[in-house]
This record gives sequence, structure tokens and C-alpha cells, in this order.
Amino acid sequence: MSTQAKKGALGFKQDTPAERFFNGLVVENPTLVLMIGMCPTLAVTSSAINGLGMGLATTFVLALSNAVISALRKTIPSTVRIPSFIVVIASFVTLVELLMKAYVPTLNKALGVYIPLIVVNCIIFGRAEAYASKHGIIPSFFDGIGMGIGFTCAITVIGLIREFIGAGTAFDVQILGEGTVVPGPVGDFLSGYQPISIFIQQAGAFFVLAFLIAIMNKIKSNMEKKGKDTSKFGEGCCSSAEEAAADKIMAEKAGKEAE
Repeated sequence: MSTQAKKGALGFKQDTPAERFFNGLVVENPTLVLMIGMCPTLAVTSSAINGLGMGLATTFVLALSNAVISALRKTIPSTVRIPSFIVVIASFVTLVELLMKAYVPTLNKALGVYIPLIVVNCIIFGRAEAYASKHGIIPSFFDGIGMGIGFTCAITVIGLIREFIGAGTAFDVQILGEGTVVPGPVGDFLSGYQPISIFIQQAGAFFVLAFLIAIMNKIKSNMEKKGKDTSKFGEGCCSSAEEAAADKIMAEKAGKEAE
């Protein structure tokens, strides 16, 4: 008897590398859909370079920790899984911090304490608990890649908008305002721009984040009007909670039967 393959994100077959990648990039984007990992999102996105650096560091840790946790999922006792996850994640955070200190010390200094704090980033913990601890190595690795790239894209765009409006720069290159690199009459026109400095302050992060979330919600609304299935959007948090509750009920039933 033939069975129909279960569909995942954007119509891809569930738990394939492509489905996991696009799931994290769009459907369950950590920043714009699930709205988790807000601390680095709001704190380090004063520039595009900071956002890109933080995002890539998080992606590195997410992908590799997901793969290792998935590989060890059958050997880690349930009672010590959280400490075990911390050890695995902290190992990769230490590695990425040492690499950044060696090769990009300026960026490492700019990001400061937020690199070590990747250890307790709820995006990484969430994927370890909700996905990597229950699925195979390959889909778990691509789940980490997808979530990480989705996070990276979101915070890089936030940083780019903030620095462009707030300082007239893009990736630290002066585009608007005095000192613009644009030559000729266009450059003369752009040099008259007065940066809106609030955008590179803390309040600017909230403004830009809210604007991008509104765009994402509008896209979802338009998809619903066209009859497209949007039930998968933001499903991750709910589904992981439901799975945890189901696991607890099954464990309680097993305990009663054993008695």
C-alpha cells in the first residue's frame, strides 16, 4: 500500500535538507516569525557588519551542535539532557570565540559579551530540544543551517537599515551625508543628508524590528488571501511544546504500567 509523503515547509518533503533549510529561512524564521533570540537581535545590530558577524557565529554553533546532539541523542539520558546540551554548545562557542579573536579581533571586540552568550541563546537550545534530539544527523544539521541563515539574514538587514538611516553608511562605507564615496553631482546631493541618529540607538532596533515583522505578517496575510497554506508559519514553538507534553504523558503511562 503506497503512502503519501508528508509535506513540510513550502511544500517540500518533510525532514529533507531542502525542507529544513527553507523552514528556518522563511517559515520558522527565528527573528521575524518565532521572535526568539531577541537579546542579540536588539543589542548588536547597530551595523550590518555586526549583524552579519553575530549571525554567522550563531549559524556555526547551531549547525554543529545540532549535528552532535543528534548523533548522541540515543546515548544521552533524558534526566541530564539539558546539561549535556550546554556542554556541547559551549564547546562550539569556545571554538568560534577563539577563531574570531585570532582572525577578526575588531569584530570580536565589537560584539563583546554577546559571543559567549551564544551558549544560552534560546534559538540554539530550542532547536536542540525540539528537533536535533529527536531526528537524524543530516536533517538536524540542515535545520541548524536554515535557522542560522534565517537569523543571519534578519539581523543583517536590521543592522543595514539602522546604520543606513542612522549614520548614512552601508557595511561601514559612507553613502549618505558628509564624506560620501559617491562622486559627482549625485554625491553632492547625497552629502546633504542628515543622519537620523535615533536609528543607531537602542530605540531604533525596536522600530526596525517592528517594521520587518509587520512586512512578514503582511506577506503571510497575502498568502492566506490567495488560498495558500500558512499553517506551518510559527509552528515550531507550539509543536515542540506539544511534543514535550506528549512525551511526559507517555512516560507517566509507562511508569504506571510498570507498577
